Amino acid sequence: MTVEARFCPRCGAGLRAKPPTTCAACGYALFVNARPTANLIVHDGHRFLALKRAMEPRAGLWETPGGFCDGWEDPATAAVREGREELGVEVTLGEFVGMYVGSYDYQGERLPVLDCFFLATLDGAQVRLDPRESADLAWFDLERPPPLAFETMDRALSDAASRLGR
Repeated sequence: MTVEARFCPRCGAGLRAKPPTTCAACGYALFVNARPTANLIVHDGHRFLALKRAMEPRAGLWETPGGFCDGWEDPATAAVREGREELGVEVTLGEFVGMYVGSYDYQGERLPVLDCFFLATLDGAQVRLDPRESADLAWFDLERPPPLAFETMDRALSDAASRLGR
């Protein structure tokens, strides 16, 4: 199910149309905006680090480290935080790769997301996965990734490979 508000979040009146719309009762303008995420393409020049998802959605598929930005959190700050949380190490943030509109299934809804990807390198420490989030890790060739959990990751990896001269 896609996110579609049927009632005004301010006054509770029924809405005449799906967002973007304006509540006829109180004038509140309602939009469905993409939620920002911050993602890392941890690389060693020709390979990237992928994590196997341990939880839904899309458990068992490979992904790049990342997650949702907290309210008012800059995506670059969120990317470093996500690296620390998911990999258990500090990462060195590199070049911004790009932003890609995608979707994320959560609580029975399909949410729009704006996935922000950054190149990154490890600080040399041993990666310690959070077992609640990741079941395994592996290094893959940037030009031959495995099936990935989210379509934006394929586009970002392709752009990253181009930037890294692959």
